[in-house]
Amino acid sequence: MSGHNIVDEWIRYAYNDIIVAKYCFEDLRPKQTEIASYHCQQCAEKALKAFLIYKDIEPPKTHDLKLLCKMCQDIDGSFTDIASLCAHLTPYGVTVRYPDELSPDESMVQIAITKAQQVYDFCLSKTSNK
Repeated sequence: MSGHNIVDEWIRYAYNDIIVAKYCFEDLRPKQTEIASYHCQQCAEKALKAFLIYKDIEPPKTHDLKLLCKMCQDIDGSFTDIASLCAHLTPYGVTVRYPDELSPDESMVQIAITKAQQVYDFCLSKTSNK
């Protein structure tokens, strides 16, 4: 698979995660807040990794969006614009997957969806062929 095709696949997987997050939150009853917030984190993680791959950097196997964003920022300083979004989404990668760790309420998930969409859109703009 060529370099741009693999980047496109990472972007597609990130898009699928935000779609699933929205579906779990907006369409299912009861709202699936934990899994929706998890997919928000996954969307951002895959979008950031897509940018790194786009720049020919092998992304580390991590769920730490702050670390991934910092790596992207070292390449392109404008990633500081989404650093706070990444910091907000990082806990949803692992802690919501276990009982008694983090139980996001509906307002937290709505914010997470918005922030994940912003990270996705930002990374998409950095990896798309203009």
